[in-house]
Amino acid sequence: MKTEKLPYYSYGSYLAARYGKKAYRVGVDAGFSCPNRGCDRTNPGCTYCDEHGARATYLDEEPFLKEQVDRGITFLKKRYRAEVFLLYLQAFSNTFGTVDHLRSVYDYCLSLADFQELIISTRPDCINRSIVELLRSYKGKNLDVWVELGLQSANDRSLERINRGHGVADFFKAFDLLKKGGIKISVHLIFGLPGETWEDMERTVRTVGRLHPDAVKIHNLHIPFETGLYREYLAGELNVPGDLRHLEYLIRALELLPGDIIIQRITTDTPKQRRAAPKSFLGKSGFYDILEKSMNQRETWQGRQFSLWPI
Repeated sequence: MKTEKLPYYSYGSYLAARYGKKAYRVGVDAGFSCPNRGCDRTNPGCTYCDEHGARATYLDEEPFLKEQVDRGITFLKKRYRAEVFLLYLQAFSNTFGTVDHLRSVYDYCLSLADFQELIISTRPDCINRSIVELLRSYKGKNLDVWVELGLQSANDRSLERINRGHGVADFFKAFDLLKKGGIKISVHLIFGLPGETWEDMERTVRTVGRLHPDAVKIHNLHIPFETGLYREYLAGELNVPGDLRHLEYLIRALELLPGDIIIQRITTDTPKQRRAAPKSFLGKSGFYDILEKSMNQRETWQGRQFSLWPI
């Protein structure tokens, strides 16, 4: 779907059309961990993941949920003049727990502000029928319910290489459960994983395109300090893609993805003080600008190659 302003279906375009006002996510760290790290987050996790997980940078180390929500809303109003707020349980795996515990956390967080969406970031091996039923129950409360499901790669070899702790089959199972439950799905991908060629990434993109999720988040590989990948990087065993190589991967991927899949993210936001590599990479706004310019110069757009896939 080629839009009037952008050659891809941006998340901003989707939110503007849906709400007609400036809508932003309020990132929350609700204290969840993940199967890799154990209940207290102390075990080694995925080799690219540091102790902060995907915690929003404006939270600092704030432990209290109410203060996190208040701080997030204040920041978003001041920085972006936000008017509509979406609850985003972001850090680590936010379905890693009993259904009763999940319900109590979700209910409490939702009570802290007038949220229009419940967005849950998690892993495929933390989804089951009972959890899907819980998530479905929130759809009856005038909420859009999303699950951000981390796949990263559709190659089992790569998942093992980065210590994901689940396989591609686990992702398919979780995706199917969520789809049948009517939950909106965003799939997370990482480009530039150790040992992966463009052909490996293309296989992942085509796999996701066939599944047709509601949205995709694409990350360029970042190596935070004090991670498994950082130790490999210090040993000279890794080659981390820079901005121009990621740009090429991204344009090829967008051409292959169906045009009605929302593109929620195109780069990673690890703060400089936590990032060992790549040391130099265009800022978010600069990268978005060069992506739009490059795609327009090439007269290409999201989905241009999708209809040419072999049946």
